[in-house]
Amino acid sequence: MAPLENFPLFPLELVALPSELVPLHIFEDRYKALLARVLEEESEFGIVWLAEDGLRAVGCACEVAEVLERLPDGRVNLVARGTRPFRIESRQDALAYPAATIELLPDSDEPVDPAIRATAQSAYAELVEQATDRTIEPAELAALSAYEMAATVEFGLEAKQGLLELRSESARLVLLARLLRAALKRLELVERAQERARSNGKLRFSR
Repeated sequence: MAPLENFPLFPLELVALPSELVPLHIFEDRYKALLARVLEEESEFGIVWLAEDGLRAVGCACEVAEVLERLPDGRVNLVARGTRPFRIESRQDALAYPAATIELLPDSDEPVDPAIRATAQSAYAELVEQATDRTIEPAELAALSAYEMAATVEFGLEAKQGLLELRSESARLVLLARLLRAALKRLELVERAQERARSNGKLRFSR
């Protein structure tokens, strides 16, 4: 696929994933100009993580899912939806907003090991049930990709960037399963701490 030139960019202190819904507050003039172009052309823009050590090379293309509010001073509140990953080839400075020449990043064609998928989906279902008391139906669970599962969990930025940069669904599922198991352990620790707090700090031993 040919590189895309003049692709609008939002360098932000966050990582977006394909399918993830991201609330954005647009208030700077340069990003108002960016949004005006995106809305007029019904085109995509990119969210790229502006980390402490600089702008990451791989970002997530997004589309405007919904404009929530337009304020009198030109500020806009909206929800964006991640669509597909890309890599920045070169920055472009001629426009009124940040832009770049980018390359869209397709996945490899390798088939996904059913056992790897099942492991990640099982961990995800367990985390959802423990955190929300909601049981995911098997058909719903089977339809979820690694990105779709990860988009609903608050992982750290490094973890999300790692998922975004992997070009294999199997590799993403392996990493996701590891992240979900870690989240389950943290949830257990929180629940134990809350239980200790309810018991006034006294340890309870069953006979």
